Amino acid sequence: MKPNAFLKAIRAGQQQIGLWVGLANNYTTDLVAGAGFDWLVIDMEHGPGDMLTTVSQLQAAAGHAGTPLVRPPWNDAVMVKRLMDIGAPGIVFPMIQSVEEAENAVAATRYPPNGIRGTAGSVRGSNFARDTDYYEKVEDETAIIIQLETQEALAQATDIAAVDGVDGIFFGPADIAADMGLLGHPMHDDVWAQIMPVAKALMGQGMPVGTLVTDPVFATKLLGEGFTFVACGTDTGLLTKATNDLVAQMQQATSKDIA
Repeated sequence: MKPNAFLKAIRAGQQQIGLWVGLANNYTTDLVAGAGFDWLVIDMEHGPGDMLTTVSQLQAAAGHAGTPLVRPPWNDAVMVKRLMDIGAPGIVFPMIQSVEEAENAVAATRYPPNGIRGTAGSVRGSNFARDTDYYEKVEDETAIIIQLETQEALAQATDIAAVDGVDGIFFGPADIAADMGLLGHPMHDDVWAQIMPVAKALMGQGMPVGTLVTDPVFATKLLGEGFTFVACGTDTGLLTKATNDLVAQMQQATSKDIA
């Protein structure tokens, strides 16, 4: 079975730069993966993707060095089973609120007796049964990332992180902000005043922590503070900004010419 480069890196404390992928398209996934990010998140929670678009994105990313993780719409064992079968190298579980929910997330990725994942013979995850060591290695080569997105979750962070099988804790500043009454302000100082002490405590326990911010300067600051894996943008955001800037540039230039 192919080793999980992202998982190996965060276990060794090597910092990883990522990108959020929400366009649900294999062609654009191929494009952004080729830029050289260490990891990508294929987002099924807030993107329009389904199982077929996701498997095509995993196939597109496979030709590049960055490790593609998948975020399902919910902590749903049936969905996770299917994502494991199509070969997701890691799962980012959204909105985990308790130790029990974290345990359920891990169990969904594990075969009995360690979990509840159903078995299938010829699936993409096992290279269609060509990887004869798949059953022995898949649990140790699948990244399990738990998202904390509320103040309640932050309060339980150390216990959640202690769940066997959790490889990393991911902070969701946008939802934490919403939970604090600061909807639409994920970069507010009060939001990060909640996140940073929890992040530092987890770092002290040796747990890799990560997040998504769309400000590269702040992303760099977080890496300097000890975050292990930070996504510094989204494909939708980058395309939106680039097209807005281009139109504004052309409109300004045209107006000047007319004047």
